[in-house]
Amino acid sequence: MSRGKRYDGEQKLNLKKVFAVFIAIAVIIMFVIGINRLFNTESSTEEKNVALRYFPVYTNEKWGVIDSRGNIIIEPTYDEYIVVPDSTKGIFICTYDVNYEDGSYKTRVLNEKNEELFTNYDTVEALENYDSSNNLEYVSNILKVSQDGKYGIIDTNGNQVVACNYDSITTLKGVDNSLLTEVDGSYGIVDNVGSVIINNEYASIEPISDRYEEGYIVRNEDGKYGVINYSKTVALETEYDDIKNAYGNGRYYIVQEGNDWKIVDTDGKEYLSGDYDDIIDINGENAIVENDGKFGVVSISDGKNIIDTNYDSITYASANKYIVTQNSKSGIIDSDGNQLIELQYSSLVYRDYADLYEGVKEDYTSDIIDSNMTVRLSNVIVTEWNSNGGYIRVNDNGEYKYYNFRLEERTNRELLTSNTIFLDRNEEGKYGFLDKNGNVVVNYIYDDASEQNDFGYASVKQNGLWGAVDSRGQIAIAPSYTMENNALVEFIGKWHLGEDLNLYYFTDE
Repeated sequence: MSRGKRYDGEQKLNLKKVFAVFIAIAVIIMFVIGINRLFNTESSTEEKNVALRYFPVYTNEKWGVIDSRGNIIIEPTYDEYIVVPDSTKGIFICTYDVNYEDGSYKTRVLNEKNEELFTNYDTVEALENYDSSNNLEYVSNILKVSQDGKYGIIDTNGNQVVACNYDSITTLKGVDNSLLTEVDGSYGIVDNVGSVIINNEYASIEPISDRYEEGYIVRNEDGKYGVINYSKTVALETEYDDIKNAYGNGRYYIVQEGNDWKIVDTDGKEYLSGDYDDIIDINGENAIVENDGKFGVVSISDGKNIIDTNYDSITYASANKYIVTQNSKSGIIDSDGNQLIELQYSSLVYRDYADLYEGVKEDYTSDIIDSNMTVRLSNVIVTEWNSNGGYIRVNDNGEYKYYNFRLEERTNRELLTSNTIFLDRNEEGKYGFLDKNGNVVVNYIYDDASEQNDFGYASVKQNGLWGAVDSRGQIAIAPSYTMENNALVEFIGKWHLGEDLNLYYFTDE
């Protein structure tokens, strides 16, 4: 049996041969690395850091809960939608034993460990409200509870905020920190920490504006209206026939006595009494008024015309600029009546957080106008106004572009600093993704795509079907959904956002 050659003594190396072997090995290594980069371009991309959040999920006609990594937290076994009042907290309200004839139902609250919470109450519910776009949202940090047919409030740790003494508790629509309470048909207000702002003495209560700090319109049993401040002081006594949801400079209110609309201040002084068919809104020391179906602007103090009542509508924007509409076309004029932007848009909106205007045309493209009334972007399709990130995303002839609020063009890699992959489009109109250094990590094979979302996934479209890639650019779910009825295409792993944005849930169907 051969055991190999044995060498005795000092051995001599053939340096030329050794060097040739090293060169050959190096070439092979470089070749392997090149092939690996070609077929596995995402390997060096880091994973996105995703905050833990929770969402309702619907599958096989049952409801459950998933987290922001796509893991099932509550198995989908419930017939009714599971409410997640605050996506950052593991508190899930499950409804069961629903009797649709008499409206009765039961609830249980589970945490992320599937443990039942707050069992000493008959029911536990989230408090519904609506944002400025009329989208359903829930009040965070507090929950409505009931005992023996009476309602109260607890915080999400189970501490009592408001005792169960009320016949009902709801939110004032569109207003934060304002809970409408009812006792024997009379209404009051408590805030989110349980302080009584208005006692249960009124037939109805409405917000004066969308800011709770500006107070509330109250109506007594005789049908007379007044205003109570958030500080619990009376701004206007309950002696008016109506009061509008408008507020100016902390002291002006639009009120009605008989058939006449007028403005009164907190000292009881009256302005513009009986001069106009209607008074619409207040901005600073001016008011928008109506006569014979036409709108204008007047000075509150002396009634002087600021803008003649010639327009079909007027909305105050900022810095003495008004958006006006006439014959279904909108533009901008100043408080001296000077036309700043021609009346040419189907709609015109002021984005106060950006100090920019968006004028939408009949073909649904937009112009972006700065505070100097200069059109800075023209004929673009605006796909996103991001107030938190301070940027606009537009589609310009099929190419996605980004601009900060100074309307300086920026790359997505400059603005989306928490992302790990970035959408890119090649000359053939196909979409792929780059890493932070501009290297291709997803090849240009998709017909459409979106930027990476908060959960680390980017939506991709191929041959009419949608799927997703993960934060490393690897396929999370192959394109398999048509998504024709989805206003927003978004994925968490295999789960995609449901069609009804107002319900906000994920599904695999």
